[in-house]
Amino acid sequence: MIPLKQQYFVYNINKDILISKSKKIMTHGHEVLNMMEGNCYASTQELIDAIIAQFGREERFFTCSADNMTAQELVCFLQERGKFKPSSNKTFTVDKNKICNHE
Repeated sequence: MIPLKQQYFVYNINKDILISKSKKIMTHGHEVLNMMEGNCYASTQELIDAIIAQFGREERFFTCSADNMTAQELVCFLQERGKFKPSSNKTFTVDKNKICNHE
């Protein structure tokens, strides 16, 4: 497991973007879960590659309880919290029932 970096929320621009003390803009993990809807992944590495293709290698992510995560750290974080479910042909996708709906 990859350890999560220390949390340091500053303020939300909106519910999906956060700016850290270092002035780095981060994307909420919900954006990744939404990206996964309707798609299946054969491995966590395939998902990480898709996240990097969508958001960029340097992008950092935050959730309700952690921030400043890389794509790889975010995937581990989401997997540990049961946000994925098996789908056909030995692939996995997002479990829509496990996406929290808070503001």
